[in-house]
Amino acid sequence: MKIIVSTIVQAPISEVWRSYTTSDDIKAWNAASPDWHTTNAEVDLRVGGKFCSRMEAKDGSFGFDFAGEYTKLIPHQLIEYVFDERRVSVNFTESSDGVLVKVSFDPESIHPEEQQREGWQAILNNFAKHVHTRYT
Repeated sequence: MKIIVSTIVQAPISEVWRSYTTSDDIKAWNAASPDWHTTNAEVDLRVGGKFCSRMEAKDGSFGFDFAGEYTKLIPHQLIEYVFDERRVSVNFTESSDGVLVKVSFDPESIHPEEQQREGWQAILNNFAKHVHTRYT
């Protein structure tokens, strides 16, 4: 069973895509709460390319690498990747309201599904705020 989170971003599709796939932008939005941040992000945006975002608690108490490999890319439409044998699909769909960004992912077995959904949704909400701040 997949977990799905989504948001609407009011910006041109090219800016939404760029903000989702550019290292400097990822460092600006990739956190589930204000006490976390992404200190480094590497992106090799191609099928077979690797990515890695270093996520850390701002107080230095904990950190981890969120890393994987891109498996399918359709510019301005779709990003698929794997990490820790889990699959993720990110769809970008233009509409009259903006760009719908929908993330579907395989849950892990350690944390409750709702906690995972809330964390991924919080990160996606930060993404939408970041794009809105930069492009409106």
